[in-house]
This record gives sequence, structure tokens and C-alpha cells, in this order.
Amino acid sequence: MKLLVEGARLPVVAHPGEDLGYDLFSLESVVLVPRATIKVRTGISVEARHPASGSSLGLLVRDRSSMAARGIATTGGVIDAGYRGEILVLMTNLGESAVELKAGEKIAQMIPVPVLTGSVQEVETLEDSDRAGEGFGSSGH
Repeated sequence: MKLLVEGARLPVVAHPGEDLGYDLFSLESVVLVPRATIKVRTGISVEARHPASGSSLGLLVRDRSSMAARGIATTGGVIDAGYRGEILVLMTNLGESAVELKAGEKIAQMIPVPVLTGSVQEVETLEDSDRAGEGFGSSGH
């Protein structure tokens, strides 16, 4: 993790080895007006690596339950392993009233994930499966 500006805070994990994600902090105080989406600065950049293997990791930025309870949703949220710019958190106020986020407030969580993408290959047929082409609602309600 790299702090890009004064006032930025490194992500934290309250319970290492138990918690899924790292808490991210707002760099600046911002007001989220109702039904609007803004980019909230964190002031950090990241190079995520698996602690044992050193392999590159991607990151998913997701809601914190405390933000969701206030009607604030985190959207977007995919950080590719090769991205080295500032982490910006897209936040949407789903409520009817403005919400203020203070500088230094925990706003989202960042979850490391392995990068499993590879090249795409076109084929003529796909292997059969029990589900086949059954989609929405096919497993019951």
C-alpha cells in the first residue's frame, strides 16, 4: 500500500485471518445527495500480493454493513491486479436525505481475490451438465 497524499490512511483489518476484507477510509469529507453517485477518494494506491505465494491479487470493493444500514451502496468495485492509481470508491446514496461522510471515516471494505482469468477459446460444443440451459428461477423459489 502506498499513501499518495497527506491525511490518507492505510486500510486496516480488525481481525486478521478472520475478517474477509480491509476497511477503507475516506480521504476527505463529502456530502452524498439523495439518488446520486460520487467518487470518494482514499488517497492510497495498492499492489496486492498473496502473502504465501506472492502471486498478484485483484481486489473487490464492497459495502460495509454500517454504510448499507445508512442507505449508502458501494458500486463498481473491481480493482484489477495491475492497477496502480488511486483507489476511488463509487458510493450511491439510495435514501431521501443527504448523508455526510467525514474525512477518516470507514467507507467500504476491500477484499483480495485471486486472479483466475486466462485467454478465451471458442469451441463448437460445451460439456453437458445437469443444469444445462435452465436459468432464472430454475432451482425453485
